[in-house]
Amino acid sequence: MTLETQSLETAAGWLHEADGLLITAGAGMGVDSGLPDFRGNRGMWAAYPALGEAKIPFESIANPDAFMKNPALAWGFYGHRLALYRSIEPHAGFAILKRWADGMSRGAFVFTSNVDGQFQKAGFPENAIAECHGSIHHLQCTEPCSVDIWSAARFKPDVDERACHLKNAFPKCPRCGALARPNILMFGDWAWLDSRTERQLARLDHWLSGVAQLAVVEIGAGKALPTVRRFSERHGTRVIRINAREAVMNAAKGVGIQGRAVEALSALDELWKDR
Repeated sequence: MTLETQSLETAAGWLHEADGLLITAGAGMGVDSGLPDFRGNRGMWAAYPALGEAKIPFESIANPDAFMKNPALAWGFYGHRLALYRSIEPHAGFAILKRWADGMSRGAFVFTSNVDGQFQKAGFPENAIAECHGSIHHLQCTEPCSVDIWSAARFKPDVDERACHLKNAFPKCPRCGALARPNILMFGDWAWLDSRTERQLARLDHWLSGVAQLAVVEIGAGKALPTVRRFSERHGTRVIRINAREAVMNAAKGVGIQGRAVEALSALDELWKDR
């Protein structure tokens, strides 16, 4: 039996014994749905050539200062992403995770650094998802003039993709009329409103307190921003780490499975169904 097969067998056993599934997900979770991989500036610049030509790094465009210095460019970037996330369909791996969770008495809870809303779109309940970096589907005031966070559903971005510029009117704060921005934690962000995320995390803590045998499935969480990896390792000794590049796992904490989301989840699902 190869090490990879042994890891899959062990993971399948943990899933069958679990009464609750904690799903922790990073950027690699969305790649199989067709979402761009922003691993380094080269990946972002390939998706947004105007930013590449201007040599604007991810840390500068994903920054609240960008909305002050060049709001058309900032909303060109985030508006394009918002439209993309609305149009993309979640890959088959989401359905696999949901099927496993549906067979557990305590179901599942999601902890993700992704802001794309793909878990909600895949049918996971809104009240069972914690988005530690916020959500692009919600807005806040850039000032901010209040603690209000509201849905972005009414904002329909029209973006010149070549120039990475928003062509239609900016979203505005309904309270003071100032420019609105995504309710996303950005680089150097002291104005991010975290009340929505804090409520999600409180629900997650309550859910965890009721789970007797937890299995953790971590997908596509890298080392560059290790928030998700650290969260996984803090919550159990049965962590199933799925990662295309960085699958190494401390044996005392769990097992590592190298591969992209769909291929690894599908391989694990075959063993899960056979048990």
